[in-house]
Amino acid sequence: MPVGTKGTVRGVLPTDLRAVGSRMLLANTFHLSLRPGEDVVRALGGLHGLMGWDGPILTDSGGYQVFSLGARTKVDEDGATLRSTVDGAPVRLTPERVMEIQHRLGADVAMAFDHCPANPLARDEVGRATERTHRWLARCVTAWREGGAKDGQSLFGIVQGGAFEDLRRESAETVTSHDLPGYAIGGVSVGEDREAMLLAVNTAAPLLPDAKPRYLMGVGTPLDFLDAVERGIDLFDCVTPTRHGRTHQAFTSEGRLNLRNRGWERDTDPLDATCDCPACERFTRGTLRYLCQSGEMLGGILITLHNLRFFHRLLEEIRAAIGAGTLASLRPRFERAQRRVGAS
Repeated sequence: MPVGTKGTVRGVLPTDLRAVGSRMLLANTFHLSLRPGEDVVRALGGLHGLMGWDGPILTDSGGYQVFSLGARTKVDEDGATLRSTVDGAPVRLTPERVMEIQHRLGADVAMAFDHCPANPLARDEVGRATERTHRWLARCVTAWREGGAKDGQSLFGIVQGGAFEDLRRESAETVTSHDLPGYAIGGVSVGEDREAMLLAVNTAAPLLPDAKPRYLMGVGTPLDFLDAVERGIDLFDCVTPTRHGRTHQAFTSEGRLNLRNRGWERDTDPLDATCDCPACERFTRGTLRYLCQSGEMLGGILITLHNLRFFHRLLEEIRAAIGAGTLASLRPRFERAQRRVGAS
């Protein structure tokens, strides 16, 4: 899922998102509640009207902001008090309030409000946050059944537990005790190493129901996709393809290119000869470098489109390989795509 935190995937038209292979988008409950506000979004036709998108939309609950704005956040048993990123005013989030916002936004999939610990390696902190996540989930489920569920909105619960196998197992068992449309693994890509991330997925994924979507939150590099899919994950979100596009970093089948480097100045090759995106079909590396160096917004837009198409193509290949029973054969290519290629 490409990330449209504030109701838009930056610099990309909805028609272009669809053209490069996007099926589902993500937006953020916390940020949209601040500006323009859930009532304004509802008046504009809900998130689908605001975003000009007729496919499914998932909203993060704001739980990640409890983590990312940690120095400005106070967490208690009832909820969390954050500071507005717009004007610094205090903002109170509780499980009930989060479910209300997501219902009014009109998301197809709402995420439960969870407590993502600041340090996934601090057992006491992780344990308390995980237990709180479970208590908040029960309140989210009650609020959802009384609100969003009646309008067809789905709710996904979130497994926490940091880098601790027993806590991950306990959390997966507790979260799946609620009969929900889908389940997510959270609290990864928050500063832990790769081994800790894989431990979380290895432990939790097999305990999530086979017949329901399994969502790994905030993870998104080519090799991460392959590792997670091999362990049973279905759904991902990450800012990686769009954020890297805006900073002129392009993912290709041979590695990641920095288009601002002088080495591409007279290069007449496409970004990736195997890619069918607008950037690769119509522009050279040298042209893209010129657009990036001169501050033309088209450069970032084209590389963003390329990165999104590249990621969607990888997942298309994964789906085809699963059907053919050849998933393991993709690893060398995904490892190459992970590698950075320099040109100075």
